[in-house]
Amino acid sequence: MIELTVNGQKRQIDADGDTPLLWVLRDDLGMTGTKYGCGIAQCGACSVMIDGTVTRSCVTPVEAVASAQITTIEAVEADPVGARVVEAWVKHQVPQCGYCQSGQVMAATSLLKQKAKPSDADVEAAMTNLCRCGTYNAIKAAVRDVAGLAPAQEHGA
Repeated sequence: MIELTVNGQKRQIDADGDTPLLWVLRDDLGMTGTKYGCGIAQCGACSVMIDGTVTRSCVTPVEAVASAQITTIEAVEADPVGARVVEAWVKHQVPQCGYCQSGQVMAATSLLKQKAKPSDADVEAAMTNLCRCGTYNAIKAAVRDVAGLAPAQEHGA
């Protein structure tokens, strides 16, 4: 048995220590907001926060996070920054298909918790999740909105 703290609740998990956290969240705990994308930590659909830092859960062994605070998309709005990120996502109509968006929201929340007023370079460095629909401009606008920054100027405008 492995004890995890997920969204503030202690949970007993009967899984091998090398089982990826993603599968424990989805299959054992029924938290399907965290998505499977690539399985090799490249796309970010599986992003959760571990002790406040965005982490790819598809390659994170469950035994490595047994003493950590795990936050998933299901509880992100309980955090004031996370709630503001979700509000900005709606305001800026960020999602199209929506598949990657839980990971995007987790990445943005982690960034804004670590740096309340990120530069455009900070946003670009932190928001590395892939979006097949190409909502990157809306994502950047939503992050800038939460940070209280002026909208980015378009080139040639």
